[in-house]
Amino acid sequence: MKTIFALFLGLILLPLSVQATEFEEGVNYDIVNQTTTKKPEVLEFFSYYCPHCFKFKPFIETLRKSLDKDIPINTNHVNFLGQGMGEQLTRALAAAQMLNVEDKVSNLIFEQIQNERRPINGEEDILTIFEKAGISNKEAKGALESFSVIGIASQMKRNTETFNIRAVPTIIVNGKYQVNTASVNNTQELIDLITYLTKKIN
Repeated sequence: MKTIFALFLGLILLPLSVQATEFEEGVNYDIVNQTTTKKPEVLEFFSYYCPHCFKFKPFIETLRKSLDKDIPINTNHVNFLGQGMGEQLTRALAAAQMLNVEDKVSNLIFEQIQNERRPINGEEDILTIFEKAGISNKEAKGALESFSVIGIASQMKRNTETFNIRAVPTIIVNGKYQVNTASVNNTQELIDLITYLTKKIN
């Protein structure tokens, strides 16, 4: 785990490299599904309780700026960290996505858990976070209880099971390729690897 953390920290701090790299199946990425999505996409599995995911967040923002604008980066919270609160925070993310305040809510949750070291202990704390993000308690509570958000959260759980996610952060590209982040040396190589995989159609 310390090795993984050091890599992620290095990915953020090391200068960008322009050196071209050849990528290989089984080394830089693994095939975890037999078919690709209809359109290129990047899916990040993470947990608010994962300090490595918190450190990895700036890279995701850099990646978002580097990929073609029509390639989405979707976030998928996992339930297996945080004990009972993992599932509640998955629903919180789903509600934030539906209300178009994902960045604000995610930043606030990460800040409270990872920087302030203060726990989130239930719906009241979640509603307070949404209020800080500009969403009233009534609107946030309605979203959290809506069928749409329950459906989105259920899909996140299914995605975690489908791709057999056991550790985070994990990146799946085009619904088929799992990125081996330990196989690259710096930020630019990881961007190049993900970009390469978005262009793979078989």
